[in-house]
Amino acid sequence: MDAKSNEIPAARELLKAFADLAGAVLTIDAMHTQQDTAQLILGRHAECAMIVKGNMPTLYTQLKKLPWARIPAVSSVSQDHGRRARRTIKAVLAPAWIGFAGAAQVAQVRRAVTKKGKKTAGVVYLISSGRGADPATLAAWVRGHREVENRLHQARKTLRRFTTLRPRCGYGPRACWPWRQRLGC
Repeated sequence: MDAKSNEIPAARELLKAFADLAGAVLTIDAMHTQQDTAQLILGRHAECAMIVKGNMPTLYTQLKKLPWARIPAVSSVSQDHGRRARRTIKAVLAPAWIGFAGAAQVAQVRRAVTKKGKKTAGVVYLISSGRGADPATLAAWVRGHREVENRLHQARKTLRRFTTLRPRCGYGPRACWPWRQRLGC
């Protein structure tokens, strides 16, 4: 990525490198939920599932105002790492007035997490180009996207932690003795 650029044009350049992505489903976080990116993905014969948050305020408001209370939900509960998470998804065919490239379905994804007695909740919306995806499949795409992103953030955090460590002499194991000469310990 160029120094004076950001992720959006870099992601589009990466997508242009693939002539055909038939059969692939690309999950996109909110930053990349853009008309041009969606058209590029669809032009490569792939499906996409894009998260909609506050960076697209008009679209977010439109999706938020849909009659979600009347739409049946699919829920799942998981327990791991000392937390309990309930994920609920509601999906419908995209209304014609949404006006987003390739939007075939829209969904509401609600997540409620309880960890050490503390509850947190969040709602995001999703636009999908796949007409045949049932709510459970959409939920799996969103969860899979989060897992990949979490692994990336964990790798960055680990790398950052190791690059900030300083070698210490005199208190560490004997194996660090060659460093003493280099560091003047």
